[in-house]
Amino acid sequence: MTQARLKLGMVGGGTGAFIGAVHRMAARLDDCYTLVAGALSADADRARQSALSLGLDPARSYTDFQQMATAEAAREDGIDVVAIVTPNHLHAPVATAFLQAGIHVICDKPLSVSLDEAWHCKRCHASSNACLR
Repeated sequence: MTQARLKLGMVGGGTGAFIGAVHRMAARLDDCYTLVAGALSADADRARQSALSLGLDPARSYTDFQQMATAEAAREDGIDVVAIVTPNHLHAPVATAFLQAGIHVICDKPLSVSLDEAWHCKRCHASSNACLR
């Protein structure tokens, strides 16, 4: 019996971003995920081009992670989990947004750039049904 793949979203990791490509390769090797949505760049043209090159539905290409978290949480077919592969200083704010939306989080290290941000993420995780890894 084959298990259904988890619907994966990605924040960061657009065209030219090394670590995003590494995470996508790992997701394919693991064979448990299907990339279906992304906020792959804050630049609209780069986000659109990145999504197109990855075969994502243009309606699920975002330029703002908060918008993505809200929209995907509201969709019946929304993402199950998000991979955060942004620059380090954005990890905690992105993780917090998705945890608050009830979406599971896989975060590249480090989780945060300050102890205060880490504690805030821990509190968000504690008040959410979502996992943080």
